Amino acid sequence: MSPVSRVRALRISRPTVLVPVIVASFSLIAAPAAVAADARPALPLAASCGTTNLALNRPATASSLENASFPASNATDGNSGTRWSSAFSDPQWLEVDLGSSQAICQVTLQWETAYAKAFQIQVSADNSTWTTIFSTTAGTGGNQALNVTGTGRYLRMFGTTRATQWGYSLWELGVFGTGSSGGGGGSGAPPASFWGDTSAIPAATHVLEVEVLNQTNGQYPDSQVFWTFNGQTESIAQQRFVDMPANSAGRMYFHLGSANSQYFDFIEFTVGASSINVDTTRVDRFGLKLALLLHGHDGSSQEVGENYATFTESRSATFQRFQNFVPAPFKELATIDAPFGIPSPGNDPSFQPGGANASYFSSYAASVGDTSDSTAQVFGCAGTLASNPSLCAGINRHVAQLPAAQQSVPSNFYQSAPANYYAEFWHQNAINGLAYGFPYDDDAGQSSDISVTNPQFMIVAVGF
Repeated sequence: MSPVSRVRALRISRPTVLVPVIVASFSLIAAPAAVAADARPALPLAASCGTTNLALNRPATASSLENASFPASNATDGNSGTRWSSAFSDPQWLEVDLGSSQAICQVTLQWETAYAKAFQIQVSADNSTWTTIFSTTAGTGGNQALNVTGTGRYLRMFGTTRATQWGYSLWELGVFGTGSSGGGGGSGAPPASFWGDTSAIPAATHVLEVEVLNQTNGQYPDSQVFWTFNGQTESIAQQRFVDMPANSAGRMYFHLGSANSQYFDFIEFTVGASSINVDTTRVDRFGLKLALLLHGHDGSSQEVGENYATFTESRSATFQRFQNFVPAPFKELATIDAPFGIPSPGNDPSFQPGGANASYFSSYAASVGDTSDSTAQVFGCAGTLASNPSLCAGINRHVAQLPAAQQSVPSNFYQSAPANYYAEFWHQNAINGLAYGFPYDDDAGQSSDISVTNPQFMIVAVGF
């Protein structure tokens, strides 16, 4: 696929916010403290809870690590033989991003010997303001199943008093909900009904059939959802299917309201004689919510794009969540082109030479060997970084200072400032966490780029 100009964003570590304990309904079930690491029993679920662990393989962060052998991601990897362990001091916390707001009814904790005597379970919608849904000063360690009531995208165990001279250590943290607002069992993928009746998609006479789907939550009728490709523009009321021919490289644009409105976005692709390579992109800006279902003649399917929860919420809610998520230098991205879009930081004058945030990446980039590129060039992987994908990705993700093997581990990304927090937001709100937030976001396989040989059809869901 031919390269496309791409640009991005950043954030600062958020301060820990302590909130008053809020009375909540809960019960505590404690198993014996001495349970072998390879023999931890399954924990009982509340009767009203779902059986899907919403925390499984979700991004986890922590206030500290005992050392690099015990990262936060060990507590959400589904492996009861790996664990997170903190520094030997109070307080400490372990946090998981569930990917979308969830109604939480149970939290399970599988403690190692180093457990919490006093701790809280807290939830947050924005990773800034926290609400306590469980609190104890008499923790027993072992295996615990906490029946709680709370709603949030982020959940953390906040330990205030250690039970031992060591830190806090968890083999596994589980989170269970009453519904499926995130869709797809934690992957963010939409339910099958989202894609409509795929059996009604006609057979292609060229390479594959493309269907454009209205998922604007009733905000626009089909007559006001437009696509443009190869010089042709139609509403999906006029024509919802496109028989896609082979092409060297192309884009399909989408507009809402009118054929040339300011509410627009696009996908980019290369279609061969019997293949397609396609992606959604946030490299330059966010305009419309987009998701793709790509299906092959062999029966395989792949999905990328914004997750189901993002599609189901209002546009204003998405903009507000973005503004709440990112640190101060990035917040204006949610307003400078509102309500039409959110530009990537490299397209924001404040990050360009002479702007208020022009030196945002300067010190960090220089510390890892890039002394010549501006902050805007870092976001856009331009200048000397145009020929150094791994370094550009490493700086945007703030992992360039780590050993090479650790720079491709997603749980290490965006853990410290400066980093591209615009890109992180779209990853956090994408199906399976895959998004194109900056030009070389495909480094380590993190982009929304997908390919199929012998494709049958592709559905493009357009949201508002």
